[in-house]
Amino acid sequence: MKSIQLSRCYPLLLLLCFSFNAGAASETATATFAGGCFWCMEPPFDQLEGVISTTSGYSGGAQKDPTYKQVSSGSTGHAEVVQIIYDPEKVSYAELLDTFWHNIDPTRIDGQFCDFGNQYRSEIFYHDAEQKQLAEQSRAALVELKPFDEPVLTKITEASLFYPAEDYHQDYYQKNPVRYKFYRYGCGRDARLEELWGKSENSH
Repeated sequence: MKSIQLSRCYPLLLLLCFSFNAGAASETATATFAGGCFWCMEPPFDQLEGVISTTSGYSGGAQKDPTYKQVSSGSTGHAEVVQIIYDPEKVSYAELLDTFWHNIDPTRIDGQFCDFGNQYRSEIFYHDAEQKQLAEQSRAALVELKPFDEPVLTKITEASLFYPAEDYHQDYYQKNPVRYKFYRYGCGRDARLEELWGKSENSH
């Protein structure tokens, strides 16, 4: 049997090793959350290390390619959501869940803050069995801890088709900071979050 010279194979092994590591390093995961107005749900996730991108959009309804006007009418069944692409080596899904809870009012089923309607509901859209389990565990822990008197009404649902919102909605807090802050303050979002969760170190 002819022996194999490892010295000849070494460069190939290096290449294979590099390709494997590069592929592993580029692995990302997706999370999708509904927490009322999607303008307000991008900033808390954008500031997390390991979050690669946040995209405002629509999910949870039956109509194909819905527009903002259609979704905001409440007729499509969609919720305003933020879809997050993240590096699970740098930020865990559990950390994303913690950020989600502390930026919503889980006691509301018919909207969030000043926005009323099913399109502004709070909901966790899981993408796999592990996300489902973690989401259910986090909700159960919240129910047990009882940081507030009202019941937790946030739904946990399997992710369905995601439709990115129109361009002018993306990064709205960066493109229109004055209007964004005026809306956020006028909506009473931070006041209600402080009432539920206590004073936050970060203002979004």
